[in-house]
Amino acid sequence: MKKFWENKSWIIATLAIIITFFVLILSLESNSVTVKVNQLNIRSGPSVTYSVKAKVKHGQRLQVISRKSNWIKVIYKHRTIGWVAAWLVQNTNVQNVTRLSEATIVLDPGHGGSDTGALSMTGQPEKRYTLEVAKRVERKLQARGARVVMTRDSDKTVPLAARPEVANSASANIFVSFHFDSSDENNVASGYTCYFYHDGDSKKLAEAVNNNMSDLPLPSRGVDFGNFLVIRDNSVPAILIEGGYINTKKDFKQIKDPAYQKKLATDVVNGIANYFKNNN
Repeated sequence: MKKFWENKSWIIATLAIIITFFVLILSLESNSVTVKVNQLNIRSGPSVTYSVKAKVKHGQRLQVISRKSNWIKVIYKHRTIGWVAAWLVQNTNVQNVTRLSEATIVLDPGHGGSDTGALSMTGQPEKRYTLEVAKRVERKLQARGARVVMTRDSDKTVPLAARPEVANSASANIFVSFHFDSSDENNVASGYTCYFYHDGDSKKLAEAVNNNMSDLPLPSRGVDFGNFLVIRDNSVPAILIEGGYINTKKDFKQIKDPAYQKKLATDVVNGIANYFKNNN
């Protein structure tokens, strides 16, 4: 009888070890991710602004420690600890990771809901076209891997003060607001302008975007200082784009044209990409 209980105790102990082992394996599996992009950057902190500590190839596994601001703290090859962009790790549509694809970008379609914005000579509201352009920019940025947050994605009212707060809560890298200008009289002004409030990175972002808009069929009014709340009260590099004069007939012909909207969106995305490429 004594031998029976000794054997039984040994069996129970062995089973406990086996169960613990499998629980540990399952725990490790559930707290790991497999990289599905090429050359994923491991950075020293949870943002594209931090330095790169290592690069991880497609198919490599990373152990997950914690998460913060849509970044994952990981261990790579049991020795390198750092941060990776959560939205990129298993994004099979991104071939090569860039600083743009690691960025979080807030897009702000001006006006919306009860706030129509300026009106065209035929009564068409500015809010419609700011949303159309912003959505085009959103799709193009996402196609290049970036994380995009919209202050609005439908025809709804968003208070002005709430818009820059979106950038803060999203831990954004930049903020871009879309508008269409209006003059006191119809048909007296034309062209697009990129506004900044803060010198430094905001001005650099405005210049990078404006430089890529030179092939638009409207004249450039350049880069200028603008005292607008959404860029003034922003804690990240922020610009406001006026994409043409909605109450000028020739400008509005472009503004409502999907071809112009597509071209404007492409130029804005290329300008943003150049900003991230040239500003480490």
